[in-house]
Amino acid sequence: MRLRALLDTDALGLKLLGGEDELDRTVRGVMTTDLRDPSRYLSGGELVLTGLAWRRDAADSEPFVRILVQEGVTALAAGEAELGDVPDDLVAACARHRLPLFAVHESVAFATITEHVVRQVSGERAGDLAAVVDRHRRMMTSGPAGGGPDVVLDLLGSDLDLRAWVLSPTGRLIAGPKTSGPALPAEACGRLAAEHLTATRAGRRAPHRVLLGGTTYSLFPVRSTGRSPQTARDARETVLSDWLLAVEADAGDWAEERLDLLYGVTQLIAVERDRREAARTVRRRLAQEVLELVQTGAAPAEIAARLRVAAPVLLPGLGAAPHWQVVVAHVDWDGAEIEGGPVAQALLEEILVDPLSAGPEPSDRIAVAHTGDEAIALVPLPAVSTEHDGSESGVLADALLESVRDPLTAGLNDDGRLTLGVSAAVHSAEGLRGALEEARHARRVAAARPGRVCAAGHQELASHVLLLPFVPDDVRRAFTARLLDPLRDYDRRHRAELIPTLEAFLDCDGSWTRCATRLHLHVNTLRYRVGRIEQLTSRDLSRLEDKLDFFLALRMS
Repeated sequence: MRLRALLDTDALGLKLLGGEDELDRTVRGVMTTDLRDPSRYLSGGELVLTGLAWRRDAADSEPFVRILVQEGVTALAAGEAELGDVPDDLVAACARHRLPLFAVHESVAFATITEHVVRQVSGERAGDLAAVVDRHRRMMTSGPAGGGPDVVLDLLGSDLDLRAWVLSPTGRLIAGPKTSGPALPAEACGRLAAEHLTATRAGRRAPHRVLLGGTTYSLFPVRSTGRSPQTARDARETVLSDWLLAVEADAGDWAEERLDLLYGVTQLIAVERDRREAARTVRRRLAQEVLELVQTGAAPAEIAARLRVAAPVLLPGLGAAPHWQVVVAHVDWDGAEIEGGPVAQALLEEILVDPLSAGPEPSDRIAVAHTGDEAIALVPLPAVSTEHDGSESGVLADALLESVRDPLTAGLNDDGRLTLGVSAAVHSAEGLRGALEEARHARRVAAARPGRVCAAGHQELASHVLLLPFVPDDVRRAFTARLLDPLRDYDRRHRAELIPTLEAFLDCDGSWTRCATRLHLHVNTLRYRVGRIEQLTSRDLSRLEDKLDFFLALRMS
């Protein structure tokens, strides 16, 4: 379609601010952004919509426009809702680079313009391409009866002979063709998700081509039409929540028309993704209400009443109130002011779904709230059974990350970190506050471990050794210095090896014979050294308390 046609459509509320001589340019797509550098998401020919949140001062306009022109953008449309009139410096920059500029009236939503452009561009495709896009649009906008993304993928197969799958960022299969060919193996889904996240974090332009098992796949991002394009100023805000479309084909030599078709399909699938996202609102609100009651110390009866409301929503048809587990997630980005809570919330909603389950529906049983940089999931368990080894069933920390570790590590790259903590199951409102603290403490244990993706469960909180990483550094230094510095000084002056003797004595549980044998010493020599340790530190190694203090000091040193 031509730019002139957009200007002639009164419902779009567009006002031309510059570029009257360029109105015969062709629009091949539409992209909404508030990124300072959106080049990674541009393929040329787009009408770019922006709310101007990227602009901090007049100097920002020139580099922003220059990037758009370098990437072959057809025109720019700036919304008036944020700043009122479009700034003069942006008008001047567009004029210098001969980039047509429109103002979008504050009463017109970017979604209205996007829908119009996609519909018009799709309608102008020649022959079969036009028919396919129109059929896709009708299928996706006809509600649940239309069959959702599965039907769109079946149409891609029947009309264009393309096999394609919609995957989550963790590699879970969201949708796939039902009418032809073998299913995509779970391992391949995980590999494709990891490759997609790696390419996205590296800033490579889509589609990303991947060779896997002798087959080439082309990966297209499916970005949320509601949140990602308009409000994300950093790709890390959405990279771990956006879906992707994996097509079994090499898109490297495709014509522009076919590429445009696939991007149109991703926009249609994005509508379905936003629909699913909206469906989570009730569950998120339930989790938020329960979390606020727990954290503010509300009466157990009040919390129990709210749990009774949540149970039938999360587990329809369940007669008795279930057991509950709490899972806490935290996402950190090095050197970036990104609120981790929403990212962790989206991740936790995905991670808690059985990785072998297909489709979005299983997530309907998960309620996740977020506060600050933390996401908290309330997980219902219909019953808690005891396995043959004595452990309880339910959510297990290690199992949560088993199938998603590689994709998430790729998405976190070298500047992000995800840590998870899982509580034991509780069967009443009285136990929920303790479960929350247990999950938070388990997450701190996970955070003390190396790695980009770490988790810990309540079973791992039984040893006092796990408390050591949480002792403040100044307390740790003071404690170890008080006990061990006198021994270190003595060893330096006399080469007496009191520190190795102390370590061996404690490791042998205070057994004189075993310790002397290990150190190749006479028992009397050992007794002399232990006596010297006690004299220098004013401690008694026959007392359990003093033994424990020495043990902790050695572990923290």
